[in-house]
Parts: sequence; structure tokens; C-alpha cells
Amino acid sequence: QVQLTESGGGLVQAGGSLRLSCTASAHVKTYAYAAGWFRQTPGKEREFVATASRSGGNPVYADSVKGRFTISRDNDKNTIFLQMNNLKPEDTAVYYCAVGGVPASTPRHYAYWGRGTQVTVSA
Repeated sequence: QVQLTESGGGLVQAGGSLRLSCTASAHVKTYAYAAGWFRQTPGKEREFVATASRSGGNPVYADSVKGRFTISRDNDKNTIFLQMNNLKPEDTAVYYCAVGGVPASTPRHYAYWGRGTQVTVSA
């Protein structure tokens, strides 16, 4: 069983930054999985944010976050990161990390998910 735990969410003013972390349980080797970040607001479907390959190369971003967010990973520490800069109120959501077989922008490609961390951006 792969367990993922997100952290780093919180309340920030518009224009500020947050760094989300996603740590896998000790027996999991994250280098074996592609990684992704998604977000969701009440009443809406889960939305793609970013994805990266097993090595962290070839990241892909949603147009809404391109140039502001950066996905990275430290496989030695079993951790995946999402650096979020120049945050906007519309970035407010619960952010989820996920791992799966291939980098993808659709949730169905990911087998394992964290429980999410709330990010709130005030105007």
C-alpha cells in the first residue's frame, strides 16, 4: 500500500508563495512512479496542476499555473514538491499529490493519492 502525505498548505496573501511537499511512506520508492499534483474546489472536478516523470524531467503544467508553479522531486527523500509563486485567489483549493505509471494530466492515470492540503489565497 502506497501512502502519500501532503503538507505545506495554508493561508497566504495574493502574490505570496507556498511550497507543498508530498512524502511517501517509508517502504515506497517514489523513483518508480511518475508524479502529479491536482487541485479541487467544492462542487468542481479535480483539476490537473502539474506532472513530472520518474526522474523529474519533462514537467508539464496546466496553462493556469505555467510560469508560477514548479514541480520537483527528491527521490532520495521519497518526496515530491510543488513550489507555488505569485499566488492568486483563484489558486485557492485543496491540493492533492498522486503517483502512477506515467506522467499524465488526467486523474485516472494515477493509482495512489494523498488526502490533500488546503491552500487559501486571500485577495
